[in-house]
Amino acid sequence: MLKERLQADLKDAMKARDEVKLRTVRSLRAAVMAREIELRSGGTGDIPESEALVVIQKQAKQRRDSIDQFDAAGRSDLSDVEKAELEVIESYLPEQLSEEAVRKIVQQIVTESGASSMRDMGKVMGPSMAKMKGLADGKLVQEVVKSVLSEL
Repeated sequence: MLKERLQADLKDAMKARDEVKLRTVRSLRAAVMAREIELRSGGTGDIPESEALVVIQKQAKQRRDSIDQFDAAGRSDLSDVEKAELEVIESYLPEQLSEEAVRKIVQQIVTESGASSMRDMGKVMGPSMAKMKGLADGKLVQEVVKSVLSEL
């Protein structure tokens, strides 16, 4: 399970004195624990694996956004730190779908939903994100949906 892997990797990072991995794994564990506390009911604090993956994806998205902002501000020193952390975070995520695979799924959803123009974007985005949750970046899905709908 993901939580056990995080715990084991934390120990390994401590032993190896890998500061980047140690810092990143600690922040991931803290984010997962915060989500457990948020969802806690009846004294149980465990969250399903899928929920832990959502938390880790959110952390990856935060790092990507920070990288974009730091690059725009010309702060490559801070951007490099975020990139190193993102690399560690991505090792916990399942392999992401390619743009072609996302396009096929979106086209199938467009056909099923009967979407015919950009006004139907909401009709396509909801099912697309639900189907590809954890398998594709939201920005990529949004770009593909816009592209497919503009071709109609």
